[in-house]
Amino acid sequence: MCGITGWVDWNADLTKQADTIEKMTETLEQRGPDASGTWLSRYCAFGHRRLSVMDPAGGAQPMIRPAKGSDSYDCVLVYNGELYNAPELRRELETLGYRFRTTCDTEVLLQAYVEWGPGSVEKLNGIFAFAVWHTAEQRLFMARDRLGVKPLFYRREEGRLLFGSEPKAILAHPDAEAAIDAEGLAELFVIGPARTPGHGVWKDIRELKPGHCLQYDRDGMKQYAYWRLESLDHEQDVEQTAEAVRQLLADTVERQLMSDVPICTLLSGGLDSSALTALAVDYYRRTGQGQVHTFSVDYVDNDKHFKAHDFQPNADAPWIERMTGYLSTVHHPKQFDTPELTGALEAAVLAKDLPGMADIDASLYLFCREIKKEATVALSGEAADEIFGGYPWFHREEALKSNTFPWSLATELRAGLLSPELRAKLRPEEYLADRYAQAVAEVPELPGEDENRRRMRRMSYLNITRFMPTLLDRKDRMSMAVGLEVRVPYCDHRLVEYVFNIPWEIKTAGMREKGILRKALEGVLPDDVLYRKKSPYPKTHNPNYLTAVRTRLLERLDDPSSPLLPLIDAGRVRELAAASGASSHLPWFGQLMSGPQLFAYLLQVDFWLRHYQVKLLL
Repeated sequence: MCGITGWVDWNADLTKQADTIEKMTETLEQRGPDASGTWLSRYCAFGHRRLSVMDPAGGAQPMIRPAKGSDSYDCVLVYNGELYNAPELRRELETLGYRFRTTCDTEVLLQAYVEWGPGSVEKLNGIFAFAVWHTAEQRLFMARDRLGVKPLFYRREEGRLLFGSEPKAILAHPDAEAAIDAEGLAELFVIGPARTPGHGVWKDIRELKPGHCLQYDRDGMKQYAYWRLESLDHEQDVEQTAEAVRQLLADTVERQLMSDVPICTLLSGGLDSSALTALAVDYYRRTGQGQVHTFSVDYVDNDKHFKAHDFQPNADAPWIERMTGYLSTVHHPKQFDTPELTGALEAAVLAKDLPGMADIDASLYLFCREIKKEATVALSGEAADEIFGGYPWFHREEALKSNTFPWSLATELRAGLLSPELRAKLRPEEYLADRYAQAVAEVPELPGEDENRRRMRRMSYLNITRFMPTLLDRKDRMSMAVGLEVRVPYCDHRLVEYVFNIPWEIKTAGMREKGILRKALEGVLPDDVLYRKKSPYPKTHNPNYLTAVRTRLLERLDDPSSPLLPLIDAGRVRELAAASGASSHLPWFGQLMSGPQLFAYLLQVDFWLRHYQVKLLL
């Protein structure tokens, strides 16, 4: 796993821009702490930071494909990701006459592109963002994996295109202004911490959408989708469906256990992470690889302050102990306290280049930093709830009928936090409604479906394409900020395609959320874990955290130089801060973000504006 960046310019000689491409590359050092490389030509320059996972001795990037019968080259590649079907692709390419110098998947990708061109992306099973420069054609080709696990941003202007794994690489270019306009502020305050697909929030910075390719040459820029969800008839019964899910998930986990460096799993004791860990343990036993190492996260005094509710019905600790004992893993519990969480809020912003999920991000950053001390690759249960329909909003009539994103229902509250001037300019309710309508219009219909199946398909599509990217982005940026690669088996596109078309009554087999996944895992997990009610990624329930972030926010509001003040209604924020009891139960985004996270988010916005010296274009 790595960080990539690059620059194509028809109006400059990039062989003279070594310092600039070096600066762009070095912003991604944490993504690739093991090695660095750059490549420059007249019109194109690439930069790469490497985290060595496969073939540490080989696979240096940028990787060059020599032209046949010449001392020159025809293709140059920079790549961030893992190909889980690299062995099959390698064998296929060898039958076509290709020879390999390394055992890494980077060379497989480069040779696959040489053989099949842009169509090669349809043959890839993995997580990836990559760029290829064609020397003879003077053409840049970029692609991103189907679900958007690996990030890729770009900035296009007259005669020039910049790109990077993260916005910070683009912003390191001297001509890239750190600015935000009204639409970016709407993303920040109305949609955030989610983002509209393709939106980079920063002015003139865009995101290459999941499942999309981009081509840039002297004729301009073209983008197209090579993959999207399709609605298809599902003709298998419950038993057949459960068996298909089991086989797909087992195959996916085995593929993603490939690594030449230490690998582990993240274990919460819930259904999703327990399933991956159990499958990993089984594979390790069959292949004689010893014990699986597992990691869990918790917070100081959470046992004293935890209170069950619909979104978080029980604590994880007893269930983690149950699973580690059942599977005989080598377990590493990690615990953090309030000062660590508040202290990491700024590190989380720097990792993401934007305000994010407050302490939910910060705790993941700290967690990954601890894991990195003992492992380089981890498997995570991320995305199972979006794919199998596990969130409470899949099962609540008011959410299904809300006519907006069910994780972002507090539109009036959020709009009320803005200054009257900014609210008038952004029109929050209208902006959100437009983004929701845009998302619903994309849903692929299946002729003949009844109304219930149609609305559940719509809910699944919204979760996979709008909510899941937020969590995948969070997972990538917090983990890669400390040089840890996190793999997400539930995002295997074969599994996602299959489960998307399972009728809702089969998905909820046994009248349970994620019922078909539970049925598929019968015999893999003990029954009490198999039928445990969903509990999300843990957050701190310590009232000291609310006190800490509220106090810090009020201090910022008392600072007349705060760049946050012109954007918000400080009086309204103070009212919320004063209502301490109510503010601790103030849901405004997703399952986990209430009053403390709202105050922390505003703190992150303030820090972001200051640190990046963001220019407001209003």
